[in-house]
Amino acid sequence: MAIKQNKADIIFSSLILILTVILIILPSEFSASKRQAEGVLYEKGVILNTDDSQLEHYSIVTTGVQKVELKVLSGQFKGDTLEATNVLLGEKRLDKVFEKGDKVLTVLKLNDARDKCVSARASEYYRNGVELILCLCFALFLILFAKMTGVKAVLSFIFTALAFWKILLPAFLKGISPLPISIAIIFLVSTVIILLVGGINKKGLVALSGTFAGVTVTALMALAFGYFFKIPGAVQEYAETLLYTGYVNLNLSSIFISTIFISAAGAVMDVSMDVSAAQNELILKKPDMHPKELMISGFHIAAPILGSMTTTLLFAYSGSFMFAFMAFMAKGVPMVSIVNTNYIAAQILQTMVGSFGLVLVAPFTAIIGSFIYAHK
Repeated sequence: MAIKQNKADIIFSSLILILTVILIILPSEFSASKRQAEGVLYEKGVILNTDDSQLEHYSIVTTGVQKVELKVLSGQFKGDTLEATNVLLGEKRLDKVFEKGDKVLTVLKLNDARDKCVSARASEYYRNGVELILCLCFALFLILFAKMTGVKAVLSFIFTALAFWKILLPAFLKGISPLPISIAIIFLVSTVIILLVGGINKKGLVALSGTFAGVTVTALMALAFGYFFKIPGAVQEYAETLLYTGYVNLNLSSIFISTIFISAAGAVMDVSMDVSAAQNELILKKPDMHPKELMISGFHIAAPILGSMTTTLLFAYSGSFMFAFMAFMAKGVPMVSIVNTNYIAAQILQTMVGSFGLVLVAPFTAIIGSFIYAHK
């Protein structure tokens, strides 16, 4: 039995590895090659000198144009020294003032022949190196601690990221109905994550069934309460940018509703797997346990989990609206006004609907587990 189980896990892991490779090489019509065809390149560069004479300072705000001399460190023009600009708009969240030695992402505009750079712009700090180090450290420590399970977890992490980037986001941009495609992708990645990490067994099946039930209820609640909250989809950052880019037919409200249950899906999976693993351990220790007894035990196991998990999404989302609350507090805005603003109401909707999904997934999993584990 164990040999068959290991064989099934190996086959499934190999299949997901193949699908991951396919997603990596899968071309996208929204890829950077489109910009390259338009004569725009994104390369690594280093600042050699700066000229701040055209910058103007108004209290805490700086505007104007910073001229920089930089050396291109990658691509077709590697080694070339160029004059570039850095435009400051007076928005601190977007602006940056470069200094000598800074590594920057350089945007190069080419001529029609694509053999000469006609203009250059220092766009952002170049963070690829440190981002890669951070990701590798995460993967390394996960694998060292969890061994083969860690390897599977890393594989599921990569697959999930690629599924979002190569399937879900392009589907949104193409105007495909956001809710069905979001639910389908969440079901897909949940299946991959749970069966990879938990294994193709009853424990995985119970956790997966509980996750499906929890995500489905969360999606329905998001849809229902989203209607009554009447929050515009453009409340999300960069939503208006999409409209100005030309995607005026996007259903931003439906995309926003989709992000609610997408955001909660990970925590829902955690609770479902915890309850399923605990019930699995119980049935291994006491194989003749009655389904009703197993279900009640599942409820008892779920209670402390829910007690600690109910604030999980509050902590997760609080960072995104902390500054907003500080701004309202500094201005003396009354609470009745704060909770009715679009942005804060959107955060409340996300937090409470997601938390409600966490509360429901535990009993769902316990009930499902009592039937599946009791079936010999």
